[in-house]
Amino acid sequence: MNKNLIKILGEEKLYPIIRQKDPNKAEDIANALIEGGIKILEINVENAKIYEVISKISKKANVCAGGIITNWQANAAFEAGALMFSSPIFQINMVKISKSIGVPFIAGATTATEAYNAWKARMPLIKIFPTTALGGVLYIEDILRQMPFLNVMPMGNIKCDEIKDYIKAGAKAVGIGRDLCSGTDLDKITKKTKKILEEINE
Repeated sequence: MNKNLIKILGEEKLYPIIRQKDPNKAEDIANALIEGGIKILEINVENAKIYEVISKISKKANVCAGGIITNWQANAAFEAGALMFSSPIFQINMVKISKSIGVPFIAGATTATEAYNAWKARMPLIKIFPTTALGGVLYIEDILRQMPFLNVMPMGNIKCDEIKDYIKAGAKAVGIGRDLCSGTDLDKITKKTKKILEEINE
């Protein structure tokens, strides 16, 4: 399962991240993204009601539960139907629970050392956060110049029109949050998603 999901994400390149406290809005945005062609997306667990959203959306797409930092959250996300979970940090405890319940864990890293430690722990994908604040594309290039074997996914206030630059720099996929998933115009989110996927595959 790990390899299949990471492979799909590596092919799709676009990794939408939904951060919404309102479960109805989170569900609507997820459906708009799926209509646009998304196969894998992250739904950040802002509160307990979001698990219900994960349960519904997991029947239509591969859901990664985001913002997971405790065993309880990871288990709840798995029971709700999440096939992956991610954390803003890298901690061995999350690696253990990932192996225990048999779902991929996308670890967060800020520094090159953290990214390397995550790789040593056999993380299939490492999210570099907050990329924009750290230097953007140049930061990813610098990390991969020294460690080209890392599978990294930059995220953190990245704009949709920067995706290709990050892919060119060597990113496996690119996490996009507010620039794609914010706002109430669901049709716009769907159209924007379709456009990005088409441009990536050109």
